[in-house]
Amino acid sequence: MTERTVSRRPGGRTAEKERAILAAAEEVFLRDGYADASMDEIASLAGASKQTVYAHFGNKELLFVELVSAMTKAAGAGLHDEPADPTDPEDLEEFLVGYGLAQLHRVLSPRIVRLRRLVIGEVGRFPALAKVLWDAGPALAMAAMAERFGRLDRAGLLLVPDPPAAARSFNWMVMGEPLNRAMLLEAPPPTRTWLRQHVAESVRVFLAGYARGH
Repeated sequence: MTERTVSRRPGGRTAEKERAILAAAEEVFLRDGYADASMDEIASLAGASKQTVYAHFGNKELLFVELVSAMTKAAGAGLHDEPADPTDPEDLEEFLVGYGLAQLHRVLSPRIVRLRRLVIGEVGRFPALAKVLWDAGPALAMAAMAERFGRLDRAGLLLVPDPPAAARSFNWMVMGEPLNRAMLLEAPPPTRTWLRQHVAESVRVFLAGYARGH
């Protein structure tokens, strides 16, 4: 993907029309893939002309990149702002379990799993596309986690000399097996009970390394 294809698209669009186009693009791209996605169908579903779609997004590549960015950001919206940090050490473990489960439920949603598969399949065509997903997804999540763990360290609830390293550890312990299963296996999604047990064990191991007094 060239620098030009990831530059800002032309202005003059309305927010309402952009949302309609992105919703139509999500349906078509996730169903058909990039190569087979029809801009005519996207325009029709959005209630717009193809010329209008191009006026808003420039071309098919830019629309695809914008869709990946928008879906990834939306999946994480508000996730790391709430709930508030715990103040009692006795609440820390349950707080971290809930925090991990909230992340998993977002990432394991069928539409986000399909998006990840689509991006991986198109990396050869669009080398910069995976970075769009990475920056708006895992990188953003781990940066927010690092900030939270730093606050918990300053509050005396955790002992975290390197918050980014702690965030990486927490993220991949929680995400690793469930996300890989979802991406690679055509199997029923894990039950809530299994997910909670998995996250609880991940939190137990995390606290063994980062809880005060260990």
